[in-house]
Amino acid sequence: MSVPSPLDPPNAEVSWVEQAADMAEVFSQRAAELDETAQLPRENLRELHEAGFDAAWLPQRFGGHGLSWVTFGRVLATVARACPSTATIWLMHLGAAYGLVHMSDDDNAAFFAGELARGKRFANALSEPTGGNLFLMPLQVAKPTTGGFMLDGAKRFVSGCEMADYLLVNALVDDAPAFFGITPDDTLKLVPIWDSVGLRATRSQLITFEGTVLPQDRRCTRFTDEPNPIPVGLPFLSIGVAEAALEALRRHASGRVIPTTGQPLGSMQWVQFAAADEYVRLRAATLLAAHTAWLADQRSPLVNPTSLEAKLLANEVAKGVAALGVRVGGGSGYLKSSPIQRHFRDAQAGALMAYSAEVCQSEIGKAVMAVEDPE
Repeated sequence: MSVPSPLDPPNAEVSWVEQAADMAEVFSQRAAELDETAQLPRENLRELHEAGFDAAWLPQRFGGHGLSWVTFGRVLATVARACPSTATIWLMHLGAAYGLVHMSDDDNAAFFAGELARGKRFANALSEPTGGNLFLMPLQVAKPTTGGFMLDGAKRFVSGCEMADYLLVNALVDDAPAFFGITPDDTLKLVPIWDSVGLRATRSQLITFEGTVLPQDRRCTRFTDEPNPIPVGLPFLSIGVAEAALEALRRHASGRVIPTTGQPLGSMQWVQFAAADEYVRLRAATLLAAHTAWLADQRSPLVNPTSLEAKLLANEVAKGVAALGVRVGGGSGYLKSSPIQRHFRDAQAGALMAYSAEVCQSEIGKAVMAVEDPE
């Protein structure tokens, strides 16, 4: 009998996890084709919205259910295990939408919450080509103009931008970062350069801004202690990939027979030892990510530093499990038709997403060694 844990979804929210698991079964059947064609998972995203998942974590005053972030982590990992591209776009969609709701004045907050409920799509346009991981600290300056500020520049890795109705955009205004919710218009151009190794269906394109007006009346004016889905969710993306990779490894090792012994490949001691190591590391990463989500439920100031720890570990675990899958899979796991190679490619992406593994290491290392940033 399992012992109840505060890191598990509350009993009243278990049905959401079960519903996500049922939907993930269908998503997993579509994942290989979406990866092959690098097409947006529109159907998956539409089904998540229709099932009520988009607004579920908004407070009730904004039409949501106020579900726990612990449940969010479990749901996101379940979706990522089936189709990580779907999970990535969905996470960025929620991050932009929830950010606009929580950082906007009352009228705009109600507007964006209503648009989310109606099925409108949101995307983050924060990362700059020369900004590296400093996606919250823009370098591009927006100059004053009639009705707001004018931006000439570019944003990259905008997941799902081709179907976005609204973008969360930032720029320097009066030497300080400012955030806006904008509606894409003809001053925005998509540069179709996305031909990635993994997470191909995210279609995270580059967007150029040529005289784009960032409206003053859509400027975010509030600071909030409400958790954003992105730092909470990023570790769970890699955890879902790791779970899928471990399952693919297990199936392969159980189904392949060693010619000299007649025993399954999984009976080999080195395979068992290596699988045990990766499994335990995955368990640890899952618990740390769940702890991060629990901290978010407590509105703890520790959620952001802990999320860096959880992301770093989850990223490395996903890569480790996926690499073991390739070792155990051998030549057949290296074939394009095998899910093993797809999981390996997808596993690399998490450590490249901001904050990258190296930035996470830097921030964690500074804290461990009590090193202060120079002023």
